[in-house]
Formats: sequence, C-alpha cells, structure tokens
Amino acid sequence: MNKQEQVMMDFRDLFNKMAWLNKSKMEDSLKGYKPSEVHCIEAIGKNADPNVTKLAESLYMTRGALSKLTKKLMEKGLIESYQKPENKKEIYFRLTEQGKVIYNIHEELHKEFLERDKAVFE
Repeated sequence: MNKQEQVMMDFRDLFNKMAWLNKSKMEDSLKGYKPSEVHCIEAIGKNADPNVTKLAESLYMTRGALSKLTKKLMEKGLIESYQKPENKKEIYFRLTEQGKVIYNIHEELHKEFLERDKAVFE
C-alpha cells in the first residue's frame, strides 16, 4: 500500500470513528429530523441568499432533490422562501425562528465535538 492509499484509509477510518461517536448525541438532540434536513438547514444558515442552485452545489445534491427537501422543510415550518425586489425570478431561502433553533443546536453539538476531539488533533 502506498502512502496516498494509507492516508486515505486512515482518514476514512478517523471520519467513521468520529461519525460513530457523534451519532447518538446528534440523534438524541435532533430527534425527528433527518441528517439531510439538518445539513440543508446548516447550509441555509451559513450562506447569504441561498437559492436552490447554490444549496444543491453546496450539499452535492441535484436541484430536483433539493427542491423536494426545501419543500419538506417549508412544510415543517423550518425555512421560508423569499424573493428580492430587483430579481423576481429567483427564489431564496432563510431560516424561520424554529429553523434557527435547529441550526443553533447543530452548531452547539459541533462545538462540543470539536472541544472533545481537541486533544487528538493537538
């Protein structure tokens, strides 16, 4: 096995272990939400004026899949759509108050995990 293969294998192993460590806490804290929903909420919260195309690229999804996902999130009251006065063609998304709660829980979990893993990376 060459160095590149070894590094990739070690990286995958580390990523899988971290995902396993984080899984139960994430599931407990974000009960009722699928990972794709939470990641879409995260992408909307972190991007300025996110539209379907920008979100699809960011999440490595098709625009069609992302449209279905945003529709679900709107039905759950987590996001809302809006248009800019100067561009009536494009539809953008923003978090509702309920969506911001989920976003903040997710961000706090990431901070907690970073703090927990700090010693490993030092």
